[in-house]
Amino acid sequence: MSFASVNPELPILTARAVLIGRYLDLRRLDQFEPLATNPLLVTVPQHGQAVLLRSGAVVLFGVTLEDELAFITQLRPLIKEPLARNEYEELLLTIDSKRPEGIERERVILANTESARLQVIADILGKSVLLAEQETRVARAFDRIEPLANRLRNDGRGGSNAKTLIRHIGEALAIQQEMVGRGEVGDKPEVIWERPDLERLYLNLEAEYEIRERQVALERKLALINDTAATLLDLLQSKRSIRVEWYIVILIVVEIVLTLYDLFIHSAT
Repeated sequence: MSFASVNPELPILTARAVLIGRYLDLRRLDQFEPLATNPLLVTVPQHGQAVLLRSGAVVLFGVTLEDELAFITQLRPLIKEPLARNEYEELLLTIDSKRPEGIERERVILANTESARLQVIADILGKSVLLAEQETRVARAFDRIEPLANRLRNDGRGGSNAKTLIRHIGEALAIQQEMVGRGEVGDKPEVIWERPDLERLYLNLEAEYEIRERQVALERKLALINDTAATLLDLLQSKRSIRVEWYIVILIVVEIVLTLYDLFIHSAT
């Protein structure tokens, strides 16, 4: 996102989301004292605050790049399946208690920086970077499965093996599990149920980052990948079943021929 110039007299805070892994094991987080939970908000050493999400995203508020690197290094033991390429999302926050909260001129106006508001911002930014990474994974999955679909259309056969097709299905299921399970993309954060006055802010941000639209688009693509791989797998298994049936028929015919030959030899003697 690009941001217009802001009033220099108003307090400004930068929120930066980083997707660093497939999963953050927050049960092992004992070196930081929680400021709030669901999602977990902690203080960043030196300066700033951070929200840690199970989806593998970390959202930092008012943290320099140097302190961000040091903080993420501290989190390394908690990261499951670190990503080779991190996804980033940055958002500028202007603190102004005299104006309505919401998005204005490509920046977010907040009344203050209380924990609940930061948690709402972090929830949306965390979902956005997770969806961005999954969109990249789905695009790669499409690139891999498209030649198989084209071969089926042109030659009438998938031309692949069962292990490859099962891997495609497993990849689609893994992305869905991360999006719905750990990422909770379709769910509101618990803080909204405790603070209904922040729901409008949440809905505005959700619409700005097109969270639901991106989720629906991903689900359609995943369903297509899953259906294509499942269809090719069924065809492959049917082809193998027919082949086995032919083997059985051939064996029966050979057995009959041998039996008739044996009978012919015995009758001739």
